[in-house]
Amino acid sequence: MLSACKKLTRTFLFHSCIKRPSALISTLLSVPSPLHNHILVTNKKTPFSFNQPSVFPLCYITDRGPMELKEVVQILEQLAPLSLAESWDNVGLLVEPCKSRPIKTILLTNDLTQAVMDEAEAANCDLIISYHPPLFRPVKRLIQKDWKQRLALRAVEAGIAIFSPHTSWDSVKGGLNDWLLEGLGSGQVSVLSQALSGAPLSYKLEFMVRSTAELSTVVEELRARAGGETLKPLTNSVDDSGILVSVTCSDSALTPSVQTLLQHTAPSQSLNILKLEQPPLLGHGQGRLGVLDQPVSVAKAIEKMKSHLGLNHLRLALGFGRTLDSSVRTVAVCAGSGASVLCGVKADLYITGEMSHHEVLDAVEKGTSVILSEHSNSERGFLAVFRERLLLRLPDSVAVVLSKSDRDPLEVV
Repeated sequence: MLSACKKLTRTFLFHSCIKRPSALISTLLSVPSPLHNHILVTNKKTPFSFNQPSVFPLCYITDRGPMELKEVVQILEQLAPLSLAESWDNVGLLVEPCKSRPIKTILLTNDLTQAVMDEAEAANCDLIISYHPPLFRPVKRLIQKDWKQRLALRAVEAGIAIFSPHTSWDSVKGGLNDWLLEGLGSGQVSVLSQALSGAPLSYKLEFMVRSTAELSTVVEELRARAGGETLKPLTNSVDDSGILVSVTCSDSALTPSVQTLLQHTAPSQSLNILKLEQPPLLGHGQGRLGVLDQPVSVAKAIEKMKSHLGLNHLRLALGFGRTLDSSVRTVAVCAGSGASVLCGVKADLYITGEMSHHEVLDAVEKGTSVILSEHSNSERGFLAVFRERLLLRLPDSVAVVLSKSDRDPLEVV
């Protein structure tokens, strides 16, 4: 009965507004449709605008008992959404024990090594958050011969879950790269490689129809071919040449929508397909460029970064024509192995974990000095910062500890 009433209502509304295109379009598009976003009817082309989504709400949990794994994972993904990670990365929950158990103890580490796993088992940890993913490449078998697979097997046997955030921590605003840059003081900060919205790929189809009757036919066919989603009118108007219609559709709806439009003379002759760019997520992305409020000398920059990273030694390559007394005002940073992000960036100083010999030479010849700390030394200090953020969102019954065994494999001797 309910479906019959809906059908009768639609029929009545269609006949009552057939002489008013705007009302017709609103009526046609107010029911579930096959196209994902909108229909726009206008007498000229209008720029597409995006609504910036609110970014990453955080949940605060009052004191309560131990948490379930899925609850902790939800908080971790709120702190740094996995959608911010690079496409090549392997992030998120990597190992989930067969038998669920409450999360009482969480171990933070930059790398999951045999020594760190020994530490986790001894402390009876329930979850290991390893910045670098211990499982990165596709796995065809789990055997004891491979040390990383052996660690994964030990985790499963011990009932320990493993989560890796990796490049989502690098990208998120206020994350690892922002922390790294803060070692030299305050200033204006911009993102080197801008993160884009994780919204599904979409297209805009623009075409003409000659009458409201043709419009209703085309819209109904589009709805039938692509199935189930909602069309909404943005604006509408009619001129002497007809009605210009703009349809935004998802990637999966593109082919059936185009096939439908090609079956009609006016739409097929006027069809224009535009791929819509994903909106940027301001403040999020890989690498940072800072313009310091108070410039420092190269020597002072070294001193400040040693203190910030907790290191006794750094590697330095002075840019061509530079000395230890040269002023540093612009700084480009990228935690880990940052050459691919820093390459071509104009700055007085690069700060990263590692670069190849020739990558350093390229920077030096362009007058840019380079500070290298070794790969994980540029990242590990952020664990203490993240620990405090995580504790704010967990009940007191959950302990979060920093690994004492985790360290960079390279040291100066």
